[in-house]
Amino acid sequence: MHSYLALGDSYTIGEQVPSAENFPHQTVKLLRAMKFDIADPVIIATTGWTTDELAASIMEHNIRDTFSFVTLLIGVNNQYRGRSEANFREEFTQLLTQAVNFAGGVHERVFVLSIPDWGVTPFAEGKDRMQIAKEIDAYNNACKQISLAASCHYIEITESTRHNGQNTEYLAADGLHPSGKEYAVWARRLTEQVAGVLQWQRK
Repeated sequence: MHSYLALGDSYTIGEQVPSAENFPHQTVKLLRAMKFDIADPVIIATTGWTTDELAASIMEHNIRDTFSFVTLLIGVNNQYRGRSEANFREEFTQLLTQAVNFAGGVHERVFVLSIPDWGVTPFAEGKDRMQIAKEIDAYNNACKQISLAASCHYIEITESTRHNGQNTEYLAADGLHPSGKEYAVWARRLTEQVAGVLQWQRK
């Protein structure tokens, strides 16, 4: 049976939506529909976490298992708190290394999702939306460079959040976090990539 570890923050647990509608659970559902035998996702994520807080929780969990694949989506709270890109790069690199270890040292089993742009949402009313977008782009450029240099997958979902960020159907009740409909977009993109890797392992 395949196993899945999801590392992140509110975007991974699916703040304000039922757990079945977050992207890890939707991904598992899609993979099962494709006849992959896969366990429910193991999720280490909490709303508000930064890179260092996620790293600290990973240490506390003392995970001994390895997983068929691992996802990593982190960084929005670093940006929200005004932390430097240099600091993010250092801590994200360490987290990615841990993710690869959890994937049994197989880099191709690690999937990094880009950071959504919360600056387009109703929650950001009155804030400098262009500055938020600029900082999110800088963080995502770092994510992409580090991920691809490590031979891990990088999945772009930021543009979807920008396109749908004013559409209430794609937002949770808080006007900030995604709804299950937006998470479905991410799950489809992730599933396509993961299925390719798991299919290769079948051979």
